[in-house]
Amino acid sequence: MKKNYIIGAVILLLSLPLKGQEYKEVVFDFNHLQQTIHSFGASDCWRTQYIGKNWPLEKRERIADLLFNTTSDAQGNPTGIGLSLWRFNIGSGSHEAGDAGGVKPLWRRTECFLDKEGRWDWDKQAGQRWFLDAARKRKVPYSLGFSITAPYFLTKNGMARASENTKYANIREDAYETYASFLAEVADKLHLDYLSPINEPQWEWIRGNQEGMQATNEECCKLIRLIDEQLKKRSAGTKVIFGEAGDIRYLYRKGTDKPDRDNQINEMFSSSGKWSIGSLSSVAPIVTGHSYWSTWPLDTLIVTRQQLKAAIEDRLPIGSAYWQTEYCPMEKNPDNPQGGRGRDLGMNTALYIARVIHHDLVVANASSWQSWTAFSEWDYKDGLIFIDDGTLKTGASKGNEAMIETCKYDGTFRTSKTLWALGNYSYFVRPGMVRIGGLCDTDPGCLVADAAGLMASAYADFKRNKWVIVLVNYAQSDMWIDVSAHSLPGSFSGKRFKMYRTSEESDLKYEGVVSNRLMIPARSVITLESF
Repeated sequence: MKKNYIIGAVILLLSLPLKGQEYKEVVFDFNHLQQTIHSFGASDCWRTQYIGKNWPLEKRERIADLLFNTTSDAQGNPTGIGLSLWRFNIGSGSHEAGDAGGVKPLWRRTECFLDKEGRWDWDKQAGQRWFLDAARKRKVPYSLGFSITAPYFLTKNGMARASENTKYANIREDAYETYASFLAEVADKLHLDYLSPINEPQWEWIRGNQEGMQATNEECCKLIRLIDEQLKKRSAGTKVIFGEAGDIRYLYRKGTDKPDRDNQINEMFSSSGKWSIGSLSSVAPIVTGHSYWSTWPLDTLIVTRQQLKAAIEDRLPIGSAYWQTEYCPMEKNPDNPQGGRGRDLGMNTALYIARVIHHDLVVANASSWQSWTAFSEWDYKDGLIFIDDGTLKTGASKGNEAMIETCKYDGTFRTSKTLWALGNYSYFVRPGMVRIGGLCDTDPGCLVADAAGLMASAYADFKRNKWVIVLVNYAQSDMWIDVSAHSLPGSFSGKRFKMYRTSEESDLKYEGVVSNRLMIPARSVITLESF
């Protein structure tokens, strides 16, 4: 009886406006169904190599629960964020190469399953493999392997990064087939669902802070065609995805500052493109890109995604999808004054990223959204879970090598509001659900206004006759809303929802049952789940 009183009080509290307060109408239309959701994911770069191999098992299991669990506790609170895709970094051997490999930070060096003598060692990348296995044990449905560079012994300069300011790939001409065979073998051996062989080919990766390899569209096409042959030779079920553009505008614009590495939708994905990969049976009809550098000002956030969506619809076959495969905030602007610097476990970064997720899903029609990255040891905004030695809560910065060395073997892990805000999507919006069009989705004025206020998206599960609404209140004030849907199926409830909140006070907390008329707290991310 006491539980019923509590639920009733929650309904009353969250469903009654203040005197004179007006409701904002939030309307969806089941006659305008949009993309089918594939997944929400995160990358294992680079920290899993130590956490997954060396940290105490109890901590590893708890961290894996936070990322992958789809269960709830006795109070109805999710025990994790239920990621549905895990990105596995296929290493280049910069670890074995040592300083000669060209990558200075030890945490950003990677092992390689193959050595320069042609010998395989499947015990390598133990930390990464532990997390891949942990994801599968927790029923994460999809895995994706991605390569940042060719193994160092196949490159022109013998390093795991470029050293010349050129647009051309750092692969020896006689090594393309070996690289393709290597990637296909790893994908097959690890049973990866997807393989992404080239990462951000637009940037010249000449700095020593991480691995990287630029490539022209012609070179990307050459490599992917060889990978297609190798996958078919193995009868592997892995599908190749391509793009991983460092800025989504390189996918659809030509004549940019990156000649021969832009206009990729036309040149590579289109069947009539000069370097087309669209007819290859191992290549999935998926365009991938990264949301960096296109999130500010707000009209840029919106227009770039409208243009990307239009380019895919206009130039590619029906059924072609877009995936956003990397993002953490790096742009300096009034909403994010420090750019990527400054570890932030709170709501400011969480809301900034939630706004990007919303527009990638609603405006660009992304069917998958993937975070960079799952972990961070730095005083930076690039993680979902942050690690340190327990004393330096801000994480490492230059000169903190002692703390970094300590964290190779053990440490403290801290959840962020960004983790839980992503969970407002990933835990509830499951693979196969369909986004429901909203009345504001294509109205430029409405989109700009809502980006600084209340953003709403909805997703239908037709197998279980329920729908989910995610609301991001970016504003400094509470907002009263009235949620409704045109052509709501008779088997769906439109009046009663379970409510989950991420805010400064709550981590994806179950708040009880509410009606479709309710208050959305300021600076919060809310999920409503019908039942």
